[in-house]
Amino acid sequence: MSAARGAGGGWPLHLGLLAVALAFPFVFPSPFMVNFGVMALFYAFIGQSWNIAGGFAGQLSFGHVVFFGAGAYASTIFQLRFGFSPWFGLPASAVAGALVGWVIAVLSFRAGLKGSYFALITLAFAEVLRIVANSVEITGGGLGMLIPAKPSAANFQFKERIGFYFLILALTVGSIAVALWLKRSRFGAQLAAIRENEDAARALGIDVYTEKVKVMMLSGAMCGLGGCFFAQYFLYIDPTIVFGVDKSVEMLLVSMIGGAGTVYGPLIGAVLLAAISDVARVITNVQGLSLVLYGTLLVIIIAFLPNGLIDLFKRIGRRSTGAGAPAGRGDGQGGAR
Repeated sequence: MSAARGAGGGWPLHLGLLAVALAFPFVFPSPFMVNFGVMALFYAFIGQSWNIAGGFAGQLSFGHVVFFGAGAYASTIFQLRFGFSPWFGLPASAVAGALVGWVIAVLSFRAGLKGSYFALITLAFAEVLRIVANSVEITGGGLGMLIPAKPSAANFQFKERIGFYFLILALTVGSIAVALWLKRSRFGAQLAAIRENEDAARALGIDVYTEKVKVMMLSGAMCGLGGCFFAQYFLYIDPTIVFGVDKSVEMLLVSMIGGAGTVYGPLIGAVLLAAISDVARVITNVQGLSLVLYGTLLVIIIAFLPNGLIDLFKRIGRRSTGAGAPAGRGDGQGGAR
């Protein structure tokens, strides 16, 4: 067992990163920097939700925003239409995301869809739900849903952004814990086998259909939680925002650039995305410039670092320690990356 996988090599890294994250809003207390931290962690969380299915299990999705939107609308509808506490939106959004994940997985995998066909069907489901949300009264239609501003922790609205920061930090830590569990669990090993070769996994006795349905439900639940947080942070949602393809692109990009199938890849990519977004906003008001820059970076990284930026950090680490082992594939078998 490598040091990275053992507690001695892994825990110092995990605890060190957690300490940095906990100290960040106190070292940089300005609203701008706290908001930067919130958005970086938010991108990391939703990126990790994509990574669970797309990176660890190989179930690539172009429409992961379908779970995000389902969670955002579920939590907001319960709050505004039925008078539930906004905090009830967290479990409600997770259930909504998991349910949508189950529906998509059952319909797709029973039909034998995989690869690019599965990726496109998720995009189609996202568009269908966007049209539905744009048409029915309970979602507010095209006007969307505006959450009244009532600053109170009990109302899921913190007077200072630091409250949101620690909430999204807790969610992100939870998502990283799920990724670490997948690296070390039987379920994660089965997903890795499915990703590499479904037929070989089936020959080994793995119930491929069931495991893929389970991972889509897990990924959907996590992404739904991200939708709930988004709704409470911005206090407004509409079909174009929460079912827009740009959110799916952001989830995919942070994972691919940071390193798909790794624990910390989405976090690395998210910090970079948040930084590029803020820099682009300061330099110019051109809409979508940050995604153009990020897409350019993605092309460069795919060309020179196909395993993501985390592979670059591993190479630097090996050189600094004098180790010469070749880089491992981002498949969850080489430690907590």
